[in-house]
Amino acid sequence: MRSAICERFGIEFPLFAFSHCRDVVAAVTNAGGFGVLGAVAYTPEQLDTELTWIDEQVNGRPYGVDVLVPGKIEAAAVASDAHISDFIPERHRDFVAHLFTKYQVKGDTGGLSGSADEFGRRVTAAGATGLIDVALKHPIGLIASALGPPLPEMVSLARDRGVPVAALVGTVEHARRQVAAGADLIVAQGTEAGGHTGEISTMVLVPQVVDAVAPVPVLAAGGIASGRQMAAAMALGAEGVWCGSVWLTTEEAETAPAVKRKMLAASSLDTTRSRSRTGKPARQLKSAWTAEWDEGGESPGPLGMPLQMLVAEGAMARITAAAERGVPGAVELANYFVGQVVGQLNQVKPAREVVYDMISEFSEALDRLTRITD
Repeated sequence: MRSAICERFGIEFPLFAFSHCRDVVAAVTNAGGFGVLGAVAYTPEQLDTELTWIDEQVNGRPYGVDVLVPGKIEAAAVASDAHISDFIPERHRDFVAHLFTKYQVKGDTGGLSGSADEFGRRVTAAGATGLIDVALKHPIGLIASALGPPLPEMVSLARDRGVPVAALVGTVEHARRQVAAGADLIVAQGTEAGGHTGEISTMVLVPQVVDAVAPVPVLAAGGIASGRQMAAAMALGAEGVWCGSVWLTTEEAETAPAVKRKMLAASSLDTTRSRSRTGKPARQLKSAWTAEWDEGGESPGPLGMPLQMLVAEGAMARITAAAERGVPGAVELANYFVGQVVGQLNQVKPAREVVYDMISEFSEALDRLTRITD
């Protein structure tokens, strides 16, 4: 495809695929797109292992890494001499124990894993910098900052290695701020998207951001899982698309089987923006977990990031394991981040096939528009 983004990044299709799964990243890159690995799921050592594996699979084809750097987090996370988990109130621990009892999820309900502090610090400036250092030792073609402006250290290190910096935004104001901080590429993500999102729809947000930051290139994200949606995004002025949810039901995806089954059965009404997983508004599958935290009379309310991350991820590990054993209550609780396009995700395919299907439908959409204007 003739696109400035394709020429800049050395790719065949202006299709960027965000995933926490290395197999998805490699498959999309090898299919002509651009895979982006979410780094927050890994320790620096694990990230190095994952990126080494991707390097071996893609044979020099381009891919990127995404780090989570929120603008605001709980003060406990940046106190180097503190155990972050010590700042989780007893009533929040008790509430998780109450949910486990109510939904018959057996196992330890009170403790957090020994790696809780390390996990929580990955979303601090110091933690993100450690992941960035590892990423830049590999031949990545992009490093992206989610939630907040890219760190000055991130921009400086990336510039030294000739690696472009991307930033995700949900408002025009955020986009201007990210460009001022050094972002070379803006991902305008509408509220339809899975994970951390704002309140403005993709259709409204993308053209506003395109106009506000020109000539900085913009990718569209949120509600994009087909070629028609890709064509619509580029008609709005985006130079390409950034997709996440569409990969969650692929053969390669890391999605737990019980959750994948829920996604395949879900409609576009079955997601919600909730703070129950991370402490910040993030779109995810509606489940008993989101209902209990957001609407339950006994809920203490979600904590801030990263404290709620520690509460949720420790609990979800046990919930998911129980769901895989067929525990009905655990299946009710289980969820994951996904956007409103979940209503389109009704079959399991290889990631490579998803890429080709999207590009084929994109071409058909352009042909249809061309016939209208002829």
